[in-house]
This record gives sequence, structure tokens and C-alpha cells, in this order.
Amino acid sequence: MNLEDGSRSASGRQAPAHARVAVVGGGPAGLMAAEALQAAGAEVDLYDAMPSVGRKFLLAGRGGLNLTHTEPQAPFLDRYGDARASLQPLIDGFGPAALVDWVHRLGVDTFVGSSGRVFPEGMKAAPLLRAWLHRLRASGVRFHMRHRWRGWRGQSLMFETADGQVEVRADATVLALGGASWSRLGSDGRWAALLEARGVPVVPLRPSNCGFEAGWSAHFAQRFAGHPLKSVEIGFEHAGREHRRRGEFVVADYGIEGSLVYAFSSMLRDAIAERGEAILRIDLAPDRREARLAEALARPRGGRSLSNHLRVAAGLQGVKAALLREVLGAALPVDDAPRLAAAIKRLPLRLLAARPIDEAISSAGGVRFDVLDEHLMLVDLPGVFCAGEMLDWEAPTGGYLLTACFATGLAAGRGAARWLARERGQPMINPTGGNALQR
Repeated sequence: MNLEDGSRSASGRQAPAHARVAVVGGGPAGLMAAEALQAAGAEVDLYDAMPSVGRKFLLAGRGGLNLTHTEPQAPFLDRYGDARASLQPLIDGFGPAALVDWVHRLGVDTFVGSSGRVFPEGMKAAPLLRAWLHRLRASGVRFHMRHRWRGWRGQSLMFETADGQVEVRADATVLALGGASWSRLGSDGRWAALLEARGVPVVPLRPSNCGFEAGWSAHFAQRFAGHPLKSVEIGFEHAGREHRRRGEFVVADYGIEGSLVYAFSSMLRDAIAERGEAILRIDLAPDRREARLAEALARPRGGRSLSNHLRVAAGLQGVKAALLREVLGAALPVDDAPRLAAAIKRLPLRLLAARPIDEAISSAGGVRFDVLDEHLMLVDLPGVFCAGEMLDWEAPTGGYLLTACFATGLAAGRGAARWLARERGQPMINPTGGNALQR
């Protein structure tokens, strides 16, 4: 039977001779855990609520699949913020270089973009996913589609299927259920209540890599929604220092979005939750010094309109000039060149709310690292491991999300193999996966 169309349930099968592991979730973390477990000699059944696996992975690849990043290790790890210490040993075990080598062994070439981001040749996720699934099926991993996890009944996993509830017994379980963004692709966060019912504390799920509402006027929203603001620098004061980054973002009908905004999303989201707003400072002319800009703006403009004066003296036109007017309104210091230059260099944009979590690229919150051991097993639920975005970490776009999903999936799979070897008192073929993952 085509496994992407749903295989028969495992409820009536005899227990296998080898350890049997259930992996719940068919994203990168779950697939990597399945690969590690199969390489260690386990019989692996992977369950997913959707008709096919890797749906969010495929969506991420529509605009160009960003696998990882080539920046040095220290700044790379800093992208994970408060979760850096927890993720570092896992990423050390399967970091950017190892991920790229793994992709190459699947027969997919990669290249490094001008920004340092790593992409597969062709930029798409589908060829990589097809090669990966072919290898997993050939190795014996069994796929069970349209199986939505509903928690436990005693020691058994419960799944909802089109044919009713299915009960599954497994020697170990890896949960890789994603976060709560893009629920139509399977990441709906429903697992949080199921874990909490079992006594596992879960940090509330919140939007990450998301847009923010700015309360535009109707005229500005209608005229400039979809326009990119290029070559700008934004700054935000957080934890006693100003964080700054240069790049571009996009005006949306509700506010702002885009990669530059996503890099600040956790700080902006938390500030809004604490204070009801966040003030983002935008430098509309980052290549111009403020003093020189003030000198240019102070020159007589003669018969030129303010729009033409801003274009000639400050290089501002289109959406940049419109944003200056939108934010300052009647307070725009038309005849005060120093104040106008200061406003261009530090335009205060007031953000009112993060967009809903289902619109976000990823989510923050999840299973806390302090309730897991070093192999990602739940301390109070022996034999149950967690991986991927359902763990309490977040990172900006740019390859950091996928790298951590792959690394935690591999760590959970290998951790489950080690635990089974110890519990059963008989070594598996290779509890760490080792060279088996390099075939």
C-alpha cells in the first residue's frame, strides 16, 4: 500500500522481535529521529496526522529552502537566545557542516548564497524530501498517514483515524509534533494539552518570526501594502542595550513583516506583552551621517516641494518618504533640519501587537528543557522523547530553525536507541546511529 496514502494501523500486529519505536510527527525532526532509530536497529513506525509527511518543510522551500547558515559557530549559536546553552551540545552533534554533508549523501548538491545561507541546488525542498523518504522506506521505516495523536490510554498511544481510534504499543516513543504555526499543515499545538494532562509542563506557545501591527491610516495601507523598505537599519532597546540590524522589510496592510522584522520578533513580542507596545527605531538613510544629512536638509529648497526636497537632500522617496509622513504626521519638523535629520535616522515606529500565531513562520514556547534529560527524554515519562519545534526554543529565519530541528531529531532518536539498549539489556546494532547515517 502507498504509505503516503495511509497504511494499515499497527494495532493488531504481533510485537516485533526487535525494539519497536513510535515516532509521532513527520517533519524534519521526526524523520531524522526515525532515520537514527532505524540505523540503530529498531523497528520504526512513523505516524502523522496529515495525508503526507513534510508539508511545512515543503512550504518553506517554495521561496527557496534555506537549510542552514555558514556563519561562525559563536554568532550562529547566539541566534538561539536563551536556549543557546541547551541547544549547543545538540548542534555540536549535528551542526551546519554535518547537515550539509548529510544532504550531499542524499545525492542533492548545495550552494552558499551571498548572505552565507545554504540552499539545495534548485532551491526547492521536494527533491530532497523525495530522496530522503525513498531511503527511509527502503531501510524499513513504516509510515502511517492520517493518524492524529490523541494522547495515551494507560501505556498505549492513541490515534484518531478515519476508521476510528487506534491503540499502539511501543517500546519507546519520539514526539516531534511541531509548534503551533500553520495549523493547516499539521502544526496546530494541540499536543500541549495532551502533555499537560500527563503532568508535563509546557511553556505557552507564542508567535515567532511574525509580523506586527502598526495601525496604519487607510490611505497608507492601501497605497503601500506590499512595498519593500530596502537598505534600512532598525534598532530596538532590549535588556539594557540597543540591538541593531540592517536589511529590508515589507509594509503589510496591517503593519510590517519580513526577514529584518523577524530577527527582532521575540524582543518585540515580549515588549508588547509587558508594556502594551514596542517602539522600533528605523534608520531610513543608514549610509548617511546625521550631521551631513542635516546640512543637506538645511539648504534652501526654493520652489521644490517637501517631497522633492527629501528626494534630493536625503535620498528619500516612495515608501520611505511616505513612512516618514505616516509616522510623524503633523509633527514632521519640516523647517527644522537637525530635527528632521534625527527623525530620518531614528524614526519611532509604534507597534501594537504581534500577528496571530497561525500566521507566524514558527512559534516559541513548548516543552521546557529542564524537564528533559541530556538525550531529550522526559524525566517523568521514561521512554518518551521530544524533538523539534515542540521544544522551548526559537530562532530567526536564515537556516537556524531547520538546523535545530534536524539536530534535536537526531539527538532524540539516538537517545531513544541508547535508552532501549540499556532497558532491554541487549545492545542494539548501533545505538548512536554512527556510520549508518552516513551510508
